[in-house]
Amino acid sequence: MHRAEPLARADEHQHGGLAQDAVGQEPPVFLLTVDVEDWFQVENFKPWIPFDSWGSRELRVVDNTLRLLDSLETLGGDRPVRATFFILGWVAARCPELVREMDARGHEVASHGYNHRLVPTCSDTELAEDLVSSRHCLEDILGKPVAGYRAPSFSIEPRLIRLLAECEYRYDASYNSFSGNARYGSFDDMPPADRGVALLSNGLYELPVSNLTVAGRKVPWGGGGFFRLIPKHLYAAGVKSEAARDGVFHFYLHPWEIDPGQPRVRQASAMFKFRHYLNLGHCLAKLTYLLDHLDGFVFSTCSEHLSHVTEKA
Repeated sequence: MHRAEPLARADEHQHGGLAQDAVGQEPPVFLLTVDVEDWFQVENFKPWIPFDSWGSRELRVVDNTLRLLDSLETLGGDRPVRATFFILGWVAARCPELVREMDARGHEVASHGYNHRLVPTCSDTELAEDLVSSRHCLEDILGKPVAGYRAPSFSIEPRLIRLLAECEYRYDASYNSFSGNARYGSFDDMPPADRGVALLSNGLYELPVSNLTVAGRKVPWGGGGFFRLIPKHLYAAGVKSEAARDGVFHFYLHPWEIDPGQPRVRQASAMFKFRHYLNLGHCLAKLTYLLDHLDGFVFSTCSEHLSHVTEKA
């Protein structure tokens, strides 16, 4: 695999070294997160693509992720765009050089579980094994600790929070406050977040995905299909509005979302096909537009931002 010249390491760009604005406030933070899974591993297609067929499918995640990495290196100017990549253990075990490439370019590597099983489908034992095996896979590749986790399809549950702490993760990024997707989990004991970080009762930190609040209702704005659907000017305005209120915007997408040439799952339902294939050909350009228009923002990894917030507390 071709290895581009790596960016400066994330720990060389701590928030504490950033200039503050004229009134002493810190600049808003953009947390770019990427759920690294391939086109055949998404939840919407599971009825038509069984797990035991994954090994025979065309693997496109490496090329797509490298395209994304290359694009991030051209953005931000003097503000390096660093991201957090939540990668499936299944992908990492088959593509260890991709994991090393993310790390070499100054990004954070975190766990997305091993086989993209939703949390409610796992017993406590299965879930704990998934949490441990996915993290150990990444740590064996990188030779250093992995701190973060994101559940597939944001399928958070209270027991996940308990098991993450028991399995010695530092933070979770699985909470999505939008209630319109049945797969998204819930966590009633979620405390208010301070600059995008909530300290839970067991010592684990939660970094929720960002959404807008309009007339008391949550509007999905964190990324994914909604990012591909919403006009770019309106989307950027929403990001800036939320960041002005919270000091941070937590965004997510997937490598397959920049790949209009991926195989089509023609037997899937019309709604699932619409949600998956909508505007794939425009997603990377739209991301470029968004990042180019975040003047004054700092681009940070989840761990870097968490360390900054907790050190300031």
